[in-house]
Amino acid sequence: MSVWLGSEMTRPFRKLSPSIFAHSRTRAMKRFCVLLAAVLATVNVEARVERVEVLSRSDVLAGKRFGDTGSYEKLIGKVFFAVKPDAASNRIIVDLEKAPRNAQGEVEFAADVYILKPKETARSSGTALIEIPNRGGKGVLRVVQNAKGSSDPTTAEEFGDGFLMRRGVTLMWVGWQRDVRNESGLMRLYTPIAKAPADKAITGLVRSDFVVNQKMMEHPLGHVIRGKVGGTEYACVDPNDPANVLTVRDAPMAARRTIPRGEWQFVEAGAWKLGLGLRAIHLNGGFEAGKIYEVIYRARDPVVVGLGLAAVRDFASYLKGDHNDIAPVKRVYAMGISQCGRFLRHFLLQGFNADEAGKQAVDGMLIHVAGAGVGSFNHRFAQPSRDAQPTNALFYPTDLFPFADTPQTDPETGQTAGLLDRAKAAKVLPNIFYTNTSYEYWSRAASLIHTSPDGKRDLPLMDKVRIYFLAGLQHFSASFPPEHDNEGILLGQNLPNPNPVLYFWRALFVAMDDWVRDGKAPPASRYPKLSDKTLVRPNEVKFPRIPNVHLPDRVQQAFHLDFGPQWKNRIITKQPPGVGSAFPVFVPQVDENGNDLGGLRLPELEVPLATYTGWNLRDPKTGMPNERVAFIGSYLPLPNTKNEDAGDARIPITKRYRSRDEYLKKFRDAANKLAADRFLLPEDVEALVRRGGEEWDLVMGDAR
Repeated sequence: MSVWLGSEMTRPFRKLSPSIFAHSRTRAMKRFCVLLAAVLATVNVEARVERVEVLSRSDVLAGKRFGDTGSYEKLIGKVFFAVKPDAASNRIIVDLEKAPRNAQGEVEFAADVYILKPKETARSSGTALIEIPNRGGKGVLRVVQNAKGSSDPTTAEEFGDGFLMRRGVTLMWVGWQRDVRNESGLMRLYTPIAKAPADKAITGLVRSDFVVNQKMMEHPLGHVIRGKVGGTEYACVDPNDPANVLTVRDAPMAARRTIPRGEWQFVEAGAWKLGLGLRAIHLNGGFEAGKIYEVIYRARDPVVVGLGLAAVRDFASYLKGDHNDIAPVKRVYAMGISQCGRFLRHFLLQGFNADEAGKQAVDGMLIHVAGAGVGSFNHRFAQPSRDAQPTNALFYPTDLFPFADTPQTDPETGQTAGLLDRAKAAKVLPNIFYTNTSYEYWSRAASLIHTSPDGKRDLPLMDKVRIYFLAGLQHFSASFPPEHDNEGILLGQNLPNPNPVLYFWRALFVAMDDWVRDGKAPPASRYPKLSDKTLVRPNEVKFPRIPNVHLPDRVQQAFHLDFGPQWKNRIITKQPPGVGSAFPVFVPQVDENGNDLGGLRLPELEVPLATYTGWNLRDPKTGMPNERVAFIGSYLPLPNTKNEDAGDARIPITKRYRSRDEYLKKFRDAANKLAADRFLLPEDVEALVRRGGEEWDLVMGDAR
């Protein structure tokens, strides 16, 4: 399968020169290459963008006009960077000093860039929104403009309703991730290899864990999600190395069992053997569904992964510079979803919002469904695609202290630190929205961003920070009407949660823009708290009795992890890491319907037809039925005249509402209240009410 193919991302750096990336361009791209837009920035070394090459330029939707903004154009190209290894802002980049240098003593690298901008600069709002690409993809048009997902939006369906474009926003994506698959349309980072003195290769231990949902003979060493997205992998350098070990266990915290070396082999990945090295693993007899497999092996030639953080920093800084005539803007926001929300937290933690000149790069951040995490974004042999799911991608450098913005003390280690210490000290603190759904409280330790490390108190927030809990949503919105996952990868015991995040996102973008542009304060934070008992320990949740539905046995925790004595230099020498004590985590309390309290509640929760959770348990046929499904919540319709059950403690729909009209009136009142509080745009009220009517028809079986 092509999904298993690895890619050698580092070959262009064997010889550094101004044309080091020329051979990586496909012939198709050369044919479409329009003028070389700009070899810009050589006169301003502080921006660290050496030049931007535009490889294709085209009108969006044949010149369609988006309100007063007018028409948009699409630019696709590459941005070339050079950084000084000894600059204070760059010394935190792991192995940067081991990368090849050009004649000026700088390290060169590059990234894909994709821009949607107003054709008439005068009609631009002056705001650029950089979406941090999730595994190389593009999600903002789908999430905010209700568009069909695409890695290269071209059709009207793929641009959706044009919400951001009508507002004159310049939309941008820049590659930051070294292990993105080599597939058309994905945004990639091109980084050099780190070498030991005398150009000797660096080796180290790499770990890969995975779960399959049906029996299979081979699995890639890289991280795979739904067989469609994920990362490439480091190849095994020596299949006979005694450090190579494969284990299996029955649950995340269960004991590992070593599989004899003669029963498995490293192989090339996928159906096509491209000579890219041993990048998959084969097990005699096959991998079994519902087991956690973990392989540790020796790899070589780590790339300088942390340059992805510098790429976002320097491109954001460049955009606001006077020398930028590709897409001149006055302010830059960064949006990160899931993996990329963790990327932005990591970006802030390590002080990347100050460029080499000490100037602020990003003015506002929308950090969505990141929980309390950071990620594998700046250490040796880092695998950025790894996350932290309920049953795999476990015990990577994802959920690490500090979790909260303000300085706190870890009661076990005595370390005192805050996520925003560096940004505050450098006076480059952006305006920040943290948004999390119910899933992140159950499966991404989200409570740690606003509770003390000892779990005893709520924490005060900084003036430039808002936290919004999007109650009753899952990690990403399921389609409506909800259906079970037909591939089985995300198959749960209950239907997935279809509550839409779209309307919150639109209102929050406007609130952020008003905050940065005009200084208009956004709505106050809204999230569950220990003080009012809307945030509780998992065993204190008062979930109603629903036939055949059970709360998860455990919640995702953040542990003290031991990666070995070199971790202080961001080098992992202990694989797997030692797992110590856990930090206390909490989840939202629920109302009598089982719906979350303490956050922003859609009308679906205020005027319910169902219970909407952020957790779902694995279907028994995929194994581990007591564990949570990654990313997915549950949709549990309330009883009505057709499905009333004496074992269901929830009040039936027919005893709540006398008619569809009464239900929709209450629904509309709840929507208008959200709009009055600035969490829903007035223009979106009617669309949300229509959605409420569709759900009534679905649950009640109304034919209209």
